[in-house]
Amino acid sequence: MDKKTRTGLLRQLYKIRFFEEKAIDLFCEGKIEGDLHPYIGEEAIAAGACAVLKKDDYVLSTHRGHGHCISKGEDPRYMFAEILGRETGSCKGRGGSMHICNRELGILGANGIIGGGLTISIGAAISSVYRKTDQVTLCFFGDGGANQGVFHESLNMAALWKLPVIFICENNQIAATTPVSEVIPTPTIGQRGKCYGIYGNTIDGNDVEAVYNEVKKRVAEARKGNGASLIECVTFRQKPHCMDMVESRQWTKEELKEVDQADPVVLYEAKLISEGVISRGEAERMRKEIKDMIEEAAEFGLNSSFPDAAAVGDYVYAQ
Repeated sequence: MDKKTRTGLLRQLYKIRFFEEKAIDLFCEGKIEGDLHPYIGEEAIAAGACAVLKKDDYVLSTHRGHGHCISKGEDPRYMFAEILGRETGSCKGRGGSMHICNRELGILGANGIIGGGLTISIGAAISSVYRKTDQVTLCFFGDGGANQGVFHESLNMAALWKLPVIFICENNQIAATTPVSEVIPTPTIGQRGKCYGIYGNTIDGNDVEAVYNEVKKRVAEARKGNGASLIECVTFRQKPHCMDMVESRQWTKEELKEVDQADPVVLYEAKLISEGVISRGEAERMRKEIKDMIEEAAEFGLNSSFPDAAAVGDYVYAQ
C-alpha cells in the first residue's frame, strides 16, 4: 500500500472521529433534536471499506452511519446541517442523524431499522446486474442485525443469484445493551457466510489496513461476477449506544482497558509514525487542519436556516 493511500486512510479516521466528537458536543448543548448514535471506536471499518469503492458504487448504512457517509464522500457541512435540521442538509433537514442519504454519491441511506439496509442492498445489487454495470454494494449492519430474519433472507438470495454485494457486519460486541455472547451461539458471525455457500470471514475491525485489504479483495471478486461475501469486523464502540441512554451494562476495568488499547485512530497514527510514513509533526498538522475543517462545517450547519414550516410536505416522495 503506497503512502498516499495510507495517509488518506489516516485523514479519514481523523475526519470521522472529529466529526463525531463535535456532534456529541452539539447534542450535549441541546442543539440536536432527536438522538445521536456515535461511531467513535469503529472508524476503521467505514474508512477502510469505503476507500476501495468508486463514486457510483452503493452503500447501505445504519442508525450509526455518520462514518459511512463521510467515507463515501458526503460533505460534513451538509451532514451537520442535516442533523441540526437545517434546509441546507443532505436531506433538506427532513431526515436527521439516522437518515442521511445522497443518491449522487451512491449513499442509499442510513436506516433506523436494525438490519433495515440488508434487503435494500439486494435491490441495489440486482439493479447493477440488470443494468450490466460493474457496480458493487456494501451493506453495513451491526451484530444485532445479524439475528434479524432479513439477514438470512438477504444472504440466501445474494448467494443464489451471485449478486455483487458485500455484507459488512460491524460487531461492536454489544447490541444496544445485550452482549453478543448472550444471543449468538457460534464463535463468529463471519462463518455464517459459508452456510450459504458464499465467502465468510472475521477480521480485526480496529485495523484500517486489514479492513481495506479484505474489502478490496471481495469487491474485486464481486466486480468479476463471483458473487457475494460476508465480512465480520470485530470492534468496540467507545460511547453509549445512543446519547440519551445510560449504559445498563457495566464494563469491567479489563474490558475498558482493552477498548482503550484498540482505539483505531490512535493505533494507526502510531503505526504510520513508527514506520516513518509521516512524522509526528505532520500528524499534528493534519489533525489541526481537519479539526478546523470540522469546526467550519459545524458553523455552516448552525448558521443555516431551518426549513419553512409551510414546506413540511416537500421532498416527502422521490421524483
